[in-house]
Amino acid sequence: MMDLLNHAKENGYAIPAVNCVSSSGINACLESARNNDAPIIIQFSSGGSQFYAGKGLDNKNFKAAIAGAVSGAFHVRTLAEQYGVPVILHTDHCAKSLLPWIDGLISASARYHATHGEPLFSSHMIDLSEEPIEENIAICKDYLERMAKIDLLLEMELGITGGEEDGVDNSDVPLEDLYSKPEEIYEVYKELMPISDMFTVAAAFGNVHGVYSPGNVQLEPKILTRAQEYISDKLGDEAPADKKPVAFVFHGGSGSALTDIREAIGYGVIKMNVDTDTQWSYWQGMKDFEAKYHDYLQTQIGNPEGENKPNKKYYDPREVMRAAENQTVKRLDQCFSDLNCVNVCGMGSKNDAENVLGPRRGGLPV
Repeated sequence: MMDLLNHAKENGYAIPAVNCVSSSGINACLESARNNDAPIIIQFSSGGSQFYAGKGLDNKNFKAAIAGAVSGAFHVRTLAEQYGVPVILHTDHCAKSLLPWIDGLISASARYHATHGEPLFSSHMIDLSEEPIEENIAICKDYLERMAKIDLLLEMELGITGGEEDGVDNSDVPLEDLYSKPEEIYEVYKELMPISDMFTVAAAFGNVHGVYSPGNVQLEPKILTRAQEYISDKLGDEAPADKKPVAFVFHGGSGSALTDIREAIGYGVIKMNVDTDTQWSYWQGMKDFEAKYHDYLQTQIGNPEGENKPNKKYYDPREVMRAAENQTVKRLDQCFSDLNCVNVCGMGSKNDAENVLGPRRGGLPV
């Protein structure tokens, strides 16, 4: 995984990280990644994980959210080999109150690692940006020490991503909290690097969750290059040759100008989160399907072709779900292009997958 992330930084592309809440959404991600000969990051939020497990389950002590994320991880592992694409399995924003959820997933990865020599997940994000920076760093250090033992990467957030996502509303945070300072990013680097290099930083440069009218989001990507320069100066001769010691993550990118996205990639962004846009694309596929076949979706029998004509082939859930997937694949294809993440793997033709006959990469069975 570190080779892949370093390759992204060295070659000027970022990997789309898509929030998924269903196997249908996951399959759309894998299909688009295959179309674009590219890696992809599939990630789950706490709420998305609970939904994946089924809202009918009790989520006391995050049991449903843990089970849902684990179930999603096995779905990805089973089918990624069928599609023949490299996938990073990630979990999204985990605030302090949600840490027991991540604890459960780290335990699941530890058990998986003991058997297969790799963790179930690839990485986890811990978002303590609303806590004092000293506490944020201290807790992240503790988690990185635990995670590094089983080859898990830590993504930490510094500064607050505005807007609202998955029930977390940061719409009214002070403006200055939306922009990280180079000194703060260096403090994170200085504290985490001695433990492991398996970490990324979701620094704030005006990012806002959701999508807004042009001009309402003021991104400042140059914050990232100023941080890279500041840290490189501090490192002196130990700074990397490209003067980009930090791997950055871009949150809240929906509706961002392509120039801002590409500029941020040039400053060391190797991952960009995608959620709002794929939520809309999935819904748009369903909406357009309903509009096209409206008169065939009102009753089980009877449509414009005749009062006794059956409508089963229209209201079969697979039809509308596939329409949603197709629209999502189309939107993700645009994401891959925007992030310069096209034709980067050289995958060629697909090999026969073997994981359903016995795990080649620890896919099935457990």
